[in-house]
Order: sequence, then structure tokens, then C-alpha cells
Amino acid sequence: MTELAITRSFPIVPQVTSLIDGKHVAPRATGEEIEIVNPATEAVLTRLREADAEEVDTAVRSARRAFDQGPWPRMDINDRKDILYSIRDHLRKHSEELAYLECLNTGLPLQSVRGHVARMARNFEFFAEVASNVHGETYTQTAGFLTYVTREPKGVAGCIAPWNAPLALASMRVATCIPFGNTCVLKPSEYTPLSMLRMVEIFHEAGLPPGVVNLVNGRGAVTGNALVAHPGIDMVGFTGGTVTGRAIAAAAGRNLKPVALELGGKSANIIFESANLEQALDGALDSIYRNNGQQCLAGSRILVQRSIAKRFIEAFVERARRIRIGDPLQADTELGPLAFRQHMERVLSFAEVARSDGAKLLTGGKRAAAQPRGWFIEPTAVLAADNDARVCREEIFGPFATFLEFDTLDEAITIANASNFGLVNYVWSQDLNVAMRCSRDIRAGTVWINTPMMRELRAPFGGYKESGIGRDGPQASLEFFTELKATIIPIDGVKMHRFGAS
Repeated sequence: MTELAITRSFPIVPQVTSLIDGKHVAPRATGEEIEIVNPATEAVLTRLREADAEEVDTAVRSARRAFDQGPWPRMDINDRKDILYSIRDHLRKHSEELAYLECLNTGLPLQSVRGHVARMARNFEFFAEVASNVHGETYTQTAGFLTYVTREPKGVAGCIAPWNAPLALASMRVATCIPFGNTCVLKPSEYTPLSMLRMVEIFHEAGLPPGVVNLVNGRGAVTGNALVAHPGIDMVGFTGGTVTGRAIAAAAGRNLKPVALELGGKSANIIFESANLEQALDGALDSIYRNNGQQCLAGSRILVQRSIAKRFIEAFVERARRIRIGDPLQADTELGPLAFRQHMERVLSFAEVARSDGAKLLTGGKRAAAQPRGWFIEPTAVLAADNDARVCREEIFGPFATFLEFDTLDEAITIANASNFGLVNYVWSQDLNVAMRCSRDIRAGTVWINTPMMRELRAPFGGYKESGIGRDGPQASLEFFTELKATIIPIDGVKMHRFGAS
């Protein structure tokens, strides 16, 4: 894909509705109407008609029919794989359109979104290959019997995706689900439905049978609750905030529905004096300001060894002040607007929270003055007195870095683990012993050493503690989205007690 800015526009639907059984739901005069706003200009792009419980029921029934009666779960794996590869190819064909809609609706910079678009297509390719290699087991150890174990698709999934990286994260939810023969109902965020609607349209243009993926739009309290509580849903996959994840787990648990939850983070990014400091500086800036800071795996707590802290923090602040803020559709923009007004106001409020906790504001903490419209804020950094400060404990989810100083390796590990979250961790050191100690002792689902965020699809991804339940990845997704069945057959005649026989 070219690295130039997107120079053309693409159509935007006049009203966003659900897409059920392969067809758009006709616009209704009833139901809540939600404005969809461009966060860079504050202009209304279109309006969303919220799906109520009745419409969610229609979507779940469609997915249920596609699973119980349709061809998808019964399809030869090679035919299913062909459709998944076709989805990959169609997504790539429409990559500029999807990137345009994503930038326009989310405010994410084009350089980030192009990576998300590539990842979206790759998700379907990768899990098509995983599904094509699923195999069973046989046991013959018990004399006279053959036992074989097969895997079957689990059923209908409720897939709920967030607003901070819709294409990458919604596609991951769907791509880990349907290759095994399941069907699903996808609910994206009510803030960012545009790229999601087009993505699901493209699935069907690529040959996906009706009902395999259905789309419903609306708020979590209305559409999301109806989806999670629906008796036709067999499992729920959710990516988003910890508070919402806790509510989803509780609602699903009442009906014993399994959940896979990828939730929040307050990840430590540890800079040791043994680090390559230029690389560590690049990595620290990347891990907090990429994606407008709106990512659960952000390195938002930057722990710097005291001997290098002054010069490292000064260099970080100098670079942060030079970050290019502007139009997300321009290729050289590094920081775009936050996704919606309420979120911008929440992120900005932490500048005062930091001051009240005794932290020092190093840069930023206010709206970007050069942008007359839009929900832009300056890249922000504070120096906290200790790890008990709220800015060290709470997930701010914006371009807001918090610095802490430490003296020893043991102290750094203790601070890193002193969190309710445990999603990822970053370590910068050229000392192998330091790196290995951090890998062993830090309680996080992923530890990146001397690299910014890199996603290996072959490895499990998920978090400890309040960062989630379960993992995404070949084996973890296989376990979540399939059921095991043991079939036992006697080879020799079976001698049974004949109850009631004379």
C-alpha cells in the first residue's frame, strides 16, 4: 500500500443500520438515533439507528439458523478456507476505502490505520490456516475399545468490538471465531460504526454465506446487553474496558456462557541504565503516543532508572513537543484527535488529577491550540512522586505518559507488578540477566524486550489480573471456539450384566 495521503473520498451511508442475514436492515422511524461525528472537525458524518432487543433477536436467530441448518459448519474445510482467503483478498482490494472510513470516524492517524488494515486481512488468512490444521486424537490403550476425539464448532458467538482500533480488533474477534465453523453477531462501538459496516459488507461480497456474520449497532446498555443476555448466544468475546468487561462476565455467567475478555492495561515501560537509550526513547514515545494513546497495551507508566532519568525525561519531553498533530488523513500526521468529546474531557481531567497527587506536569495537559476544531490534545507527560498516584493506577487511555524513577532491578519489578492490570510490559536493557529477570518475574501476558509493540499471531495474547480472561491465538482460540467430543467404540463384543434376566 502506498504511503501517500488518501486523496479521494469514499461514500458514507446516510444512515447506519444493522446488517442481518446478508442484508441491510431498512431504516426505521423508531428507535434511538445517534450522531456519528468526525473527531477532527466535529462535523456530523451520518446517523446511526440503534438496534433494540427485537432487532438483536432477529440477528441472533439468523446466526442460529446459519449454524444449526446452514452450510458453514458442515462445509469442507478447503471450501471454507477458500471463502476466508477471498475475504482477505477483498479486504485488501478495498484497503484505501476502509482506511479512509476508519480515519474519518476514529481520528486515528493514517500511518496507524494502514497497519490495522493490513492486520485485518492477515487475521483471516492466518486463522483459515489454523482451522485447516485442526485434528483429533485416538486412544487404544483400553483393550477392546477404540476412542476417538473430535473437535466441533461451539455455536453462535456474540462478538463485541471497541472504538479505539475497530478494524484490527473487530476482525480479530470474527477471524478467531468463524474459521472453526461458528457463526456470530458482531456489535461494534456506537462511536465508530462506519468501517465496521463496510467490512461486513465486504465479507458478503467475498462469498460468505448469509447469517454467518451479522452486524448490530448501538450502545452497550441497549444493544450490547440484549446480545449478551440472549439465550441463543453460546459464548461472548469482548475487547474493551475492564468495567464493561466485568459487567459482561457477570451477565454471561448467569447463563454459564464462556467469555473471552481482552481488557485494560496500565503497562510499565522500564528503561534501565544498560539500555540503548536512543532505541529506548523511540520505543517509549511509540508505546504511549501511537494510536493517539488510545490502546490498552500502551506503555503508559514509564519507569526510568534514576542514574539516567534526568537526561532521558528531558529528551522525551523535547521530542513529545515536536510531535506532528493534525489531519488524520495526512500521511505525516503522528497524533490525531481523541475519538469523542467526553473521552477528550476525561483525559484532560487527569492533568489536574496529577497536580493534586503531587505530580509535576512536564508538557501538554491541554487542548492543542493550533487546531481550532476537533478533539485534539497536546502530547502530555507528568512525573509522579510514587506509584500510588492515580495517574499511575488508572487507565487514562490517551496520549498521557506518567514517569516514575527507580534505583534497582528489584524495585522496578516491584513497581511494574504493583498494578491491578497485567496486559503487557516493556523492558529496555542490553543486559541479558536484567531482561531475563523481568521476563520471569513480571506478571503480564506479554513482555516486550528492546522492541515496541510487535504482535506474533502464533503466540497467545491476553492479560493477567484485571486485564482479561483467556487469550487470542491459535491454541487458545481453538479451545474457546470449539467443543471436544469423545466417541467410544468397542472392537470386541461387550460383556454386560443383563439386569432382570433370569
